[in-house]
Amino acid sequence: MADHQEASVTLPSDPASVAAARRYVADVLSEWGLPEDAVTADSVRLIVSELATNAVQHTFGQSPTFTVDIRLERQEWLRVGVTDSHPRWPKRLPAAVQQDNGRGMVIIRWLAAEAGGRLSVTPTEEGGKTVWIALPWAVGAPTPARSATGC
Repeated sequence: MADHQEASVTLPSDPASVAAARRYVADVLSEWGLPEDAVTADSVRLIVSELATNAVQHTFGQSPTFTVDIRLERQEWLRVGVTDSHPRWPKRLPAAVQQDNGRGMVIIRWLAAEAGGRLSVTPTEEGGKTVWIALPWAVGAPTPARSATGC
């Protein structure tokens, strides 16, 4: 397998594109050897759903498309980024504002941290931004031994 693999898809900023982005990423990860039922696969699908939803809902029609980039670097790190052309960067909302929505970035940060990964945001040359998550790639790594006591 190559030291670096990449895939990307650009979709219209439409709610139906969220499911298409999720399916695309799941298919690519499966091709790269990540079992569909792996915990990492579930986390990445949820992260992509949240990032794509943000790209559709929070760009206020100013980003006609969004792009999902997937990179596997040296069989060590999986990087997934969602790019839109809106200049506003994601913000963590105060708890009082987060009643019906606004929890997406909290979920993404928690999932990335739980997997030993990180989240970052980078500007694009066109004035938009890419929200990236980087997760350790554990495909082929030995499964940690479980405690016999169940603790």
